[in-house]
Amino acid sequence: MRMVCAVIRPEMFGPVRAALEAAGIYGMTVSEVMGRGAQRGIALRFRGKTMPVELIPKVKIEMVVRDADVERVIDIVRASGRTGKPGDGRIFVLPVESICRVRSDQSDPADS
Repeated sequence: MRMVCAVIRPEMFGPVRAALEAAGIYGMTVSEVMGRGAQRGIALRFRGKTMPVELIPKVKIEMVVRDADVERVIDIVRASGRTGKPGDGRIFVLPVESICRVRSDQSDPADS
């Protein structure tokens, strides 16, 4: 099993979620986060003055999926979350060692 973490633009969350659900990927954790990448923030003009904004709002989607589904999830996020402009986001893939259920005290190895 792998955890796929996608950090995307907030306005692209709706299309990404709809595309994932259409593909049968329902389980996800979503967080509103702030960050910056290679663009190192942006400059906004307000009442004639330029104001630097160093941390930009983003949405982080975390999904634990089977190894066989990782590439499909990445392709879906890329296709439905892309605007073609800097700041579209990043996708991280991490190994998952085990899964533990809180309700039932059940622990499963991640490869099952």
